Amino acid sequence: MNIDSPTPSDAEATMFSHIPVLSRELIEGLAVHPGGHYLDATVGGGGHTRLLLEAALNVQVTAIDQDADALAAAQKYLAGYEEQVNFVYSNFATYEFTHGIFDGIIADLGVSSYHLDTPERGFSFRLAANLDMRMDRGQSLTAADVINDWDEGELAEIFFKYGEERLSRRIARRIVERRPLQTTVELAEAIASCVPPKYRYGRIHPATRVFQALRIVVNDELKVLETFLEKAPNSLVPGGRIAIISFHSLEDRIVKHSLRNSPLLRVLTKKPITAQESELAQNPRSRSAKLRIAERID
Repeated sequence: MNIDSPTPSDAEATMFSHIPVLSRELIEGLAVHPGGHYLDATVGGGGHTRLLLEAALNVQVTAIDQDADALAAAQKYLAGYEEQVNFVYSNFATYEFTHGIFDGIIADLGVSSYHLDTPERGFSFRLAANLDMRMDRGQSLTAADVINDWDEGELAEIFFKYGEERLSRRIARRIVERRPLQTTVELAEAIASCVPPKYRYGRIHPATRVFQALRIVVNDELKVLETFLEKAPNSLVPGGRIAIISFHSLEDRIVKHSLRNSPLLRVLTKKPITAQESELAQNPRSRSAKLRIAERID
């Protein structure tokens, strides 16, 4: 098993876990076959890679991730498959896609429980931590930089565009009044303080959409997704398939149109595949998951 990445602590690797969603639908949709070579473009804790390895004999997987913690955790989780897995430390948009080498490509775009539940990563407003939100901690831009340095108009725009937050201007104004804001809790409190009571005590926390927007901006998620979907089909063999799992409408819209508009692909899912009731009962995270699959046509 090869790995080229920074080395995180054993504690970080142990904490990283990943419950793969839509696992049966994904493996069936990819038509995994013996001796096939597959790319897991978001290996996370290794859940989907293991499913690929167990689906048929002599499967080879190239597994990439931009998070060193994820790679280290997956390396432990997949111990015993040393000859079948090649790990690569890379963002899936900057990975060098070689022409016609993969029988299938998968990408799970969801944020892992590890990122949400590890305070120092700064992804969740439920836990006090510095505003970070970087998937790749080697990059410089953090959520604190965005919150404290960008002007009010820019903040309102990203909250509306990437968080679909209808109170974006009001929230941006309050953030500017309160800054500097250094922690997740400070930011969440600032947001809650300026919204109506009905909004503050609604079904979701009033900071949810803002935190989504910040995560997307810090990691340039939508742009890198577009780049990945433009480049990845070139690496499929004829008849090879690409399967993408998204978790919010902004991602799903990009996936839908990119697969449909690619001259190299034929879409196999007219509508996205969603989780069955049995999976929803075991893994509530799967409720918002949407799986789309396409096939290389030449």
